[in-house]
Amino acid sequence: MIVYHGSDHIIKTPLYNGSKRTNDYGYGFYTTESIELAKEWACGDQKDGFVNIYDLNIDDLSIMRLSSPEYNILNWLSILTKYRSYWQNGSIAEEAKNYLQEHFFIDPLPYDIIIGYRADDSYFTFAQDFVAGTISLKKLSEAMRLGKLGEQIVLKSKAAFENIRFVGAEPADAATYYEKKTMRDREARRAYRNVRHSTGEIHELYMLDIMREGIKNDDPRLY
Repeated sequence: MIVYHGSDHIIKTPLYNGSKRTNDYGYGFYTTESIELAKEWACGDQKDGFVNIYDLNIDDLSIMRLSSPEYNILNWLSILTKYRSYWQNGSIAEEAKNYLQEHFFIDPLPYDIIIGYRADDSYFTFAQDFVAGTISLKKLSEAMRLGKLGEQIVLKSKAAFENIRFVGAEPADAATYYEKKTMRDREARRAYRNVRHSTGEIHELYMLDIMREGIKNDDPRLY
């Protein structure tokens, strides 16, 4: 498969464990199948950047695909709470993070590749609101589709890094792509406000419901 990585410089040889631990899925090399999104991420600091292009052979690699039917959105969220920082303070949010990690966390370390949502800017806010108990699970699921960020493909293991080959790079113009990134985020936040303020259904699950009822990973209401 062809994957892309947006950066402020050209990366011919991705470094194993060269990223920050506080990224969505911890250490790894973060890519996407969308060249347009990669160009947006390359210009995140409002400066010109590059989209690096790679050929990734995944044939013999173990993959955790968080959008597959065997997983639910709380599996993704439990990984996010493990690695990402800057969560709201407060007893409910702390209890929620602990509950998610105890009952829904699936360790990504045994896998070569992780494929799942990108918690970009506004999307991290959506996740924070659910953990803090202000939106339902249904609204979180709806919110994560608002900005059409697609999925990110994260190389985690040495085997994965041995199976990626640099193809080339293209410039990303900040005048174009920073504006596109800003507009995407602004539109997602606007749509989220509508989702958040829409009337919910009485049976919608909130984080407090999940904790009080002792809901576990095999509960059909999560799928």
